[in-house]
Amino acid sequence: MQAFPHHYAATAAAGSGGDVTLESPRLPSLQSAPPTEFGGPGDCWSPETLLVAAVADCFILTFRAIAAVSKLPWISLTCEVAGTVDRIERVTQFTGFQVTARLRVPPGTNQELAHRTLTRAEQTCLVTNSLKAAPHLETHVEVEE
Repeated sequence: MQAFPHHYAATAAAGSGGDVTLESPRLPSLQSAPPTEFGGPGDCWSPETLLVAAVADCFILTFRAIAAVSKLPWISLTCEVAGTVDRIERVTQFTGFQVTARLRVPPGTNQELAHRTLTRAEQTCLVTNSLKAAPHLETHVEVEE
């Protein structure tokens, strides 16, 4: 890992109509549009879905790093995130993130360690630690047969 601080850059560009093009150095561009809830087409990534996806992605990457240090054997991890947007005191904002993590582990795995590692991933995730709305984690550990 590189020394802190880290810096990230992205550019958004659009005309008066149509999709927004999102770009970042060395990455493929993405198209973005408002979600259907805000009058958009619903067939494109939106700022809202990108944020919810960032929570899920960061959770898995954080878990992967902690599991490696903890020497926790695992097979797969699925992270579903549901973000809630509401108006609070006339401000539209995310008010919560329900994070459901389903971890598959091999037989004989210490399930207590698995749950602790999932919880630690939630506590140390950079994205959720940067958000105003707190995540709520639900974990499931399944032993592979």
